[in-house]
Amino acid sequence: MPIINYRTREVNCKIVYVGPSLGGKTTNIQNIHQIIPDVNKTKLSSINTEGDRTLFFDYFSLDLDDIAGFKTKFLVYGVPGQPYYRSTRKMVLNGVDGLVFVADSDKSRMADNIESLEDTKSMLKEYGYDYQTMPMVFQYNKRDLFFITPVAEFDEVINDRKCKSFEAVAIENKGVVETFRAVCGEVVHKLTQQLAQQYGGSSSFR
Repeated sequence: MPIINYRTREVNCKIVYVGPSLGGKTTNIQNIHQIIPDVNKTKLSSINTEGDRTLFFDYFSLDLDDIAGFKTKFLVYGVPGQPYYRSTRKMVLNGVDGLVFVADSDKSRMADNIESLEDTKSMLKEYGYDYQTMPMVFQYNKRDLFFITPVAEFDEVINDRKCKSFEAVAIENKGVVETFRAVCGEVVHKLTQQLAQQYGGSSSFR
């Protein structure tokens, strides 16, 4: 559930990028951070791990209206994908409001994608979150590779909820913004419904 500050009338929503190691989570976040005006973001920070990184930053979005009279703030995180950093991933997932699963399109990494998704489901369950209703978007990254997993196979094997999905080449900034806007939209939609029930009002995501 988003953190609501009734005094300042602000809502903090937490979005976490998950997926197998070296699948493109870091590149997504770096590209998103780069295009956001400085006035609307904090400095990109990182906790370096061995061969991967946990990244986080937060900002106020110019593209969002007030939601039932509340300003919306997104805290965006990426987590290391290696199995031995599970405790770090679980810590970051605490309080999550929306997920982006970044799948590696390399044909040889399908098993890694499946393992990462199952691990994410397991951690959500440990926190008592409902995977079936969690706002979520899938990104099929590295579509520029030669041997890639077909989109239809991704949709059948890992996108079991039939969430919105996007093909991407994150290193070329293709599909990055579209993915991010989509997950923000999913989070805002759910938040709007929750706040409207309590306070009334409406919002739109453009």
